[in-house]
Amino acid sequence: MAKTKSGAKGGIAALDRSPSHLLHRALQRALDIYAEEFGEGAITQRQFAVLAAAEAHEGATQADLVRTTGIDRSTLADMARRMIDKGLLERERSTLDARANAVRLTDAGRAALTEAGPRMAAVDGRVLKLLSGGGRRSAFVSLLQDLVKKTPEKKAAKTPKAVATKPAKAEKPAKPAKAPKAVKTPKAGKKAKKKAA
Repeated sequence: MAKTKSGAKGGIAALDRSPSHLLHRALQRALDIYAEEFGEGAITQRQFAVLAAAEAHEGATQADLVRTTGIDRSTLADMARRMIDKGLLERERSTLDARANAVRLTDAGRAALTEAGPRMAAVDGRVLKLLSGGGRRSAFVSLLQDLVKKTPEKKAAKTPKAVATKPAKAEKPAKPAKAPKAVKTPKAGKKAKKKAA
């Protein structure tokens, strides 16, 4: 394999040090392990998350499940509809908010969650086994929890910088306008005498 600018075989320095890229790659690895453990036709990792959240918060609204699972609102609404169609969830009007839908596990949903529990534990075990040492594993989980708990800072809209201007000088009071100079007219007496001479 050819060496790259990072000096490592196959590595790209900008990606090898990018937390967001590395988290994405770690997620891909975890989802591959999930697929191996669960097999075809099983509930997805996100469906597992919704079932677990619905069990932990009986009668939670879909908005509550969005906050708990981190799945965006439109995706979760679509997932809930499909999970209701499969008989894993049931939806009814919330007793606390008539505008919201409360979601509950059905017996089939509870059975699917119970069946998935050991498989999910195996997935998590395999993911953590990729890290050496128990201390590093618990530190890794703690760091992930920190990342999830913190809400990202929203980038403030850039406001144009104020143009530095000198303070305006106080205007001097206007001088009174001068009266127009009178046009001098020759004195009739002197000119007349000169002309006569």
